[in-house]
Amino acid sequence: MNKICKFFLKVFAIVFVANAALFAVFFFDLDGKLLFNVVEPFLKKHYDDMDRKDTLKTPYNIDEFPKYDYHS
Repeated sequence: MNKICKFFLKVFAIVFVANAALFAVFFFDLDGKLLFNVVEPFLKKHYDDMDRKDTLKTPYNIDEFPKYDYHS
C-alpha cells in the first residue's frame, strides 16, 4: 500500500471511532446523565449555600429606594 492509501485508511478509522463514540453518547443519553448526576448536584449545593437577603423582613416603603445590603 502506498502512503496516500494508508493516510486515508487512518483518517477513515479515526472518523469511524469518533462517530461510534458520539452515537454511544446519543444512544445511552450519557450527556444528560452527566448533567443530572454530576453537574446539577454540584450547582444545587453551590447555590443553596449562598447567603441571601430575607425579603420578607424588609418593610415596604414606596418613597425610598431599596437598600441592597447582603451582609446585614
